[in-house]
Parts: sequence; structure tokens; C-alpha cells
Amino acid sequence: MDGVHDMGGMHGFGAVAPDADETVFHAAWEGRVFAMNMLSGFVVPSSADQFRRTLERMPPAAYLAASYYEKWLAGLTARLLEAGAVTEEELADGQPRQALPPALAGRPAGPAAAVPAVVAGGASQAAPGSVPARFKAGDRVLTRSTMGYGHNRLPRYARGRVGTVERVLGTYLLADAHAEGEDRPEWSYTVVFAAPDLWGAEADPRDSLTLDLWDSYLEPAP
Repeated sequence: MDGVHDMGGMHGFGAVAPDADETVFHAAWEGRVFAMNMLSGFVVPSSADQFRRTLERMPPAAYLAASYYEKWLAGLTARLLEAGAVTEEELADGQPRQALPPALAGRPAGPAAAVPAVVAGGASQAAPGSVPARFKAGDRVLTRSTMGYGHNRLPRYARGRVGTVERVLGTYLLADAHAEGEDRPEWSYTVVFAAPDLWGAEADPRDSLTLDLWDSYLEPAP
């Protein structure tokens, strides 16, 4: 989906200003939102790609105005509503009115003690594939110029561009399909792009950028 979340290479948003002390949570509620996202997955199954797809559907003005964990809270709320785990009325006053749907009722709640292992495990989506890789290191490839309306991991600034495969990474679940609940392994590659090929003649020719991209994002360069 081409939305406001795809901000790479865009002008007008000012300089990136990272925290000097790399603060994890700026307020106690941010930590609670993080914990709720981790624990909700025990009852309402959700992949990292489904999580990102939910954030991408936020109205542009709301997305730009929201802080990092405000986006997480909006995404969590949307997923719980879609799954039928809560209602708008319950969210409004905090009073439970209905039991969980049968599809969710039998799932055990996650204990707080399980969160460290979930966080440490990360969100790796490596999965065995059944077809050989189309490309090898050194191959010149052309990225797709359009990506449709679903979730994808090819930024706008790198579409329709020529790069070189630096490394064959292995097979991983395609984010586009995984966001819709489908497990579809594809080969992934680290692709190197010369800065002028992305940003034009004003870019320093000594600079380059690498992206990890799925097979279906690429074609052999003409």
C-alpha cells in the first residue's frame, strides 16, 4: 500500500532526532502498550506483518500526529476489534459486556513471565522453500515499479530501480502474503543500489544502499 507511512526519501519532515540516551519508554503507558501487544498475541493470533498492515491503514493525518506507541495502541485496538475480542462500548468505558468469541475463548492467556522469551525470540520468519533461487550474487536485478494495495516491504524510492544482488539470504515468508494470513515462502536477497540510481545525479556516487528483498519483487535487469 502506498501510504504516508512509506516516508523513506521524502522531503519536508525535518531531521531525524534520536534520543541522546536511547530511552526505551518515555512514559509508563508506553510500557503497558508494549506489554499488551506482546500478551494479546496469545489470545488473538497476529503476525508482525499483520501488525504493520494495521498501522498502514491509519488515516494519514492520525498517523503523522501519533507518537510511536500511540501507533502501537491504535494497531492493537484495531486488531482486537476485528477479532471480536472487544467492542467499541467496552473500550469506551472499560466495562466487559460479552464473552470472547468461541474461536478465541479456548486459547490460554499468556502469563507475564512468558513475555521475555517472546521478545527475545524476535519475529524471524525463515521458512523452508521448495524451489531453487532465481538469482545469485552478482546478478543485476530490476525492482517492480508498482506493488498494489496490500502490505509490502519495497519502499517507493526503490521501485523500478536497478541493483546488484550481494547475497542470497535464504527463504522467508513473503510479507505481502503473510499480512493476509497466508504462509508463502520465497527466496530473499540483499540487493545493493548505487546512490545515483536511487536519488539522481546529485547523489554521491561513492554512496550505496542495501535492501533485503523477496524474489517476487525482482526481475532480471535488461
